[in-house]
Amino acid sequence: MLLTGCGLEEKTLAEFYEEDLKDVSKIVMTDGNTGYKETVTDKEAVNTFIDEIKDIKFLPEENQEARTGFNYSISFFDGNEETFQFGPTQVNENYYYTEPDIHPILTDFYKNMSEINGRIFYF
Repeated sequence: MLLTGCGLEEKTLAEFYEEDLKDVSKIVMTDGNTGYKETVTDKEAVNTFIDEIKDIKFLPEENQEARTGFNYSISFFDGNEETFQFGPTQVNENYYYTEPDIHPILTDFYKNMSEINGRIFYF
């Protein structure tokens, strides 16, 4: 694993998540540009999305200075309890870039969330 001078290390989303990803029953995504939220509870769609992003590498940014604004905020739930929250560039108050780039995956998933709830999903 890559270690940086600020003590942060490269991790995957699965390594950040301290629970079992199979227990995620709901995903809520907030669009940082509009404030609008979309929710998916379809277990097949939740699992497919998690499978697609769980191994993406989050690599620490050199610049860890505070920033404002965000494109998306993603929250995982087990039942009604929020178990994890992250963004495409921020996890646990720290800033990252991803390999491969997570942004297109999040954008596609968010755009399709209303169709996912109607059981027509693809991403």
